Amino acid sequence: MKTKVAIQDIDLIHQYVNGDDTAFEALFLKHKDRVYTSIYIIIKDHDLADDIFQETFIKVLHKLREEKYSEEGKFIPWVMRIAHNLCMDHFRKNQKEKIVANDNPEYDILDNLSIEESFKEDQIICDEESIDISKFLELLPDEQREIIVLRHYYDYSFKQIAEMTGTNINTALGRMRYALSNLRKLIKKGKA
Repeated sequence: MKTKVAIQDIDLIHQYVNGDDTAFEALFLKHKDRVYTSIYIIIKDHDLADDIFQETFIKVLHKLREEKYSEEGKFIPWVMRIAHNLCMDHFRKNQKEKIVANDNPEYDILDNLSIEESFKEDQIICDEESIDISKFLELLPDEQREIIVLRHYYDYSFKQIAEMTGTNINTALGRMRYALSNLRKLIKKGKA
């Protein structure tokens, strides 16, 4: 059974696809605060969050026009996934630019990352003065780096991370376990 919110979203989507532009405006107004807040939590910059927010809804608009949205009653998770992907694209792009332009030090979101695993056997405590975590994080696969950033820098739950990354909770937990194991090895190797 579909929830009332899901039915309303689906109805608005149908109306928009059938030519009623006010239906998209209603969808936008209904979800804009939640989407913007989730982007801002990740980006921490109002101007950049505004840009990504606009880009998110432009993509949503185009996908709806092209009828590439499948009706599963999951409109807002779909929009949030688009927003999340655009945020991660921004970080990847900036990270690549920073690697190329080493002579231009800028604020790196990963410089302030502190890591503490909730599982006792995997607990890692890093002293920011003696270990530059960002250099080790750059060596991790994208999926592992992403989960560490989302969990420990932005304090998302594993359920939220699973929804944002389009995986299940077990996959998110597994990626965290591998990430921490790999990070521990990289730190030991780097200190030796």
